[in-house]
Amino acid sequence: MTAAAAPGAPATLDHAGIAARVPHAGAMCLLEQLLRWDTEAVECRVTSHADPAHPLRDRDADGTDHGLPGACAIEYASQAMALHASLASARGGAAAPTPGFLASARDVRLHAERLDTAAGPLVVAAWRLAGDEHQALYRFELCDAAGDLLVEGRTTVVLNSPLPLPAAPGPA
Repeated sequence: MTAAAAPGAPATLDHAGIAARVPHAGAMCLLEQLLRWDTEAVECRVTSHADPAHPLRDRDADGTDHGLPGACAIEYASQAMALHASLASARGGAAAPTPGFLASARDVRLHAERLDTAAGPLVVAAWRLAGDEHQALYRFELCDAAGDLLVEGRTTVVLNSPLPLPAAPGPA
C-alpha cells in the first residue's frame, strides 16, 4: 500500500472509529481495527470470529451451534470495503456512513470450512480493482494469524446507494 490517503482521514482506527464510518451497528460491526489503508486497498484486524455470541454463527432452532461458516468472510470483506470507500471518499471518512450493498461475489474460494476455529486475530484485506463513487470491483482475502489463506474472492459493491436498507428483523 503506497497511494496517498484522503486528506484528513485517519491512518488507523479502533472499533469505535470503524463503527462511525460503516453502516453496520452493534454486534454486526465485525471489524476490530483498521491496520492500514490507501486509495487502492484496506487491511483490517478481526477478532470477533471466535466470539460464541457472533451474530452470523450457524445455529439450529434448538440452539445447537455449528460455528461460523467460512462464507461469512464475505461479510468481513464487505465491511472492509465499506470502510475503504468511506475513507477514500472526499469525505475523508468523517461523515455519517451511507448505505451500499454487495451486488455480486465471484470466484470465492473457501480454504477453511469454518472461521471460528482459525487462529486469530484474522486479517481481512481488500484491493479496489476498478470503479467510481457509485460502484467498485474489489478482490479480497481473509487470512489467519499465521498468514494462511482462509477465504478469497472478488466482489462488486454498489456504494452510496439511495435505496433504503431494510430494517433488521425484530424478535419473533
